[in-house]
Amino acid sequence: MEGTVFAPSLQGMKHVKSDSGVILTKPFLEVCKHILPVLDKFGSAMSIVKSDIGGNIARLEAKYASDPTKYQQLHNMVQVEVTSKTAKSSSSCTNGLLWLTRAMNFLVALFHNLVQHPDWQMSQVCSDAYKNTLKKWHGWLASSSFSVAIKLAPDRKKFMDIICGTGDINADIERFCAAFSLLLAENHKFLASVGMDDLKAS
Repeated sequence: MEGTVFAPSLQGMKHVKSDSGVILTKPFLEVCKHILPVLDKFGSAMSIVKSDIGGNIARLEAKYASDPTKYQQLHNMVQVEVTSKTAKSSSSCTNGLLWLTRAMNFLVALFHNLVQHPDWQMSQVCSDAYKNTLKKWHGWLASSSFSVAIKLAPDRKKFMDIICGTGDINADIERFCAAFSLLLAENHKFLASVGMDDLKAS
């Protein structure tokens, strides 16, 4: 593998913003998709998260494909649904973007923990990230499922060896977390501005 598993995402993030500084739908979703192979390295521990992320990407991609010009800017999908009062539907793109952003927040926190806490076991890396991101939005059932899944987390050293490739994995993780966090914060800020950032799982 040329570079680390984060190389495609780092490359893709260069194209997420338009010249005027708005987040573009297709490049943003591509960056999210580039993270999925990293989740594969976790094995069954991340299957729930991967399935959730994949489903939300597919929902947003389908909406984008229905009118690429209208939905070129990511937040336009939400604006249209807010105007038509369909944003709070569980099958809305607003809901999809919210949960995709939250899942990505979890992954950023997880990757950050890997770099910042080299002495932590993988289960602690995952559970701390979950506690600080997704947990407050999840009901009891989702939290319980997650707790069980974390117990299946791979050995930390094996995982790091797999994702290293030929690059500096810690440097790439730090670059990814720093750059992607800013994009996720923009999503949250926009969702909050239309009253859609605090929806909980049903």
